[in-house]
Amino acid sequence: MEWIILITLGLLAIIALVVASTSVRIVPQSYVYVVERLGSYMDSWENGLHFKMPFIDVIARKISLKEQVLDFPPQPVITKDNVTMQIDTVVFYQVTDPKLFTYGIERPIMAIENLTATTLRNIIGDMELDHTLTSRDTINSQITVTLDLATDKWGIKVNRVELKNIIPPREIQDAMEKQMKAERERREAILRAEGEKHSQILVAEGEKEAAILRAEAQKQAVILEAEATRQRRIIEAEGEREAIMMVQQANADAIRVLNEAAPSPQVLTLRSFEALAKVADGQSTKIIIPSELQSMGGLVTALSEIAKT
Repeated sequence: MEWIILITLGLLAIIALVVASTSVRIVPQSYVYVVERLGSYMDSWENGLHFKMPFIDVIARKISLKEQVLDFPPQPVITKDNVTMQIDTVVFYQVTDPKLFTYGIERPIMAIENLTATTLRNIIGDMELDHTLTSRDTINSQITVTLDLATDKWGIKVNRVELKNIIPPREIQDAMEKQMKAERERREAILRAEGEKHSQILVAEGEKEAAILRAEAQKQAVILEAEATRQRRIIEAEGEREAIMMVQQANADAIRVLNEAAPSPQVLTLRSFEALAKVADGQSTKIIIPSELQSMGGLVTALSEIAKT
C-alpha cells in the first residue's frame, strides 16, 4: 500500500509541476498577449512575467506592436480616360489596440487589402492617365488618410501607403518610351548646340584677346618708336646746342683775346679789308662797305698808318 501512495504522490507532484510551468508566461518586448477567461476577454498582457489560472485562462492571441509591411499584388484600375493599369501597393501599419485588433474584425489583413484596392480604384477613377503617372504623392496621401480612418476602429494605425509600381498597357508603354527617347534626343541636341555655342564664344573671346594684344603691341611699338625719335631729336638738339655753344664760346674767346690785345684802329681797319676781301670772293651781288671806308681820305690815312706800324 505504501508504494501505491508514493506513486500517487509522485504523479501528483509531476502534474503540479506541469500545471505550474504552463501557468507561467513571459511576454517578450514589443508583444501583447490577449488573455481570455472562460471564453471572455480578461486582459492584455504586456512584456514581462505573468501567471494564468490553469484550465481557465487561455491566451487567445499574440500580437506584435512593431510596424509591419503588407505588400499587395497588382490591382487592375481604370482611369478617368478609360485606361486600364496595374498598380501594386505597399501598406505600412501598426497595431495600437490589441483588444480591438482581436475582436474588432475577423480577418484584419484581408480587410486592409480589400479596402486598399477599393480606395485606389475610387481615387484613380477620378484622374486621367497623365495625372496618375505624375501624382504618386497625392495618391499615397489620399489612400493613407482613407485607410487610417477606416482601420481606427480595428485598433490599427496606417502610417503610410506607397504605390510600388504603376504599369500602363503595353501600347502606352511603347508610346511613352518613344516620347522619352525623343525628349532625350532633344536634350542631347540642346546640349550639343550649347556646347558648340560655348566653343564659338571661347574662340571669339580668344580672337578678341589676340586682337587686343596685337593692338596693344602695335601701340607699344609706336610709343617706343616715337620715344626713340624724340630721344634722337633731343640728342641731336643737344649736339647742335653744344656745337653752337662751342662756336659762340670760341667767338667770345676770340673777342676776349682781341679785347685783351687792345688792337689799334689801324689793325681793325686791316681786318675789315680782309673780311671785305672774303666777302668779295663770295657769290653775293651786293657788297656793303662800312661807312668808315667810304671816304678815300680815310682809306689812304689808314693805309699809311698801317705801313708805319
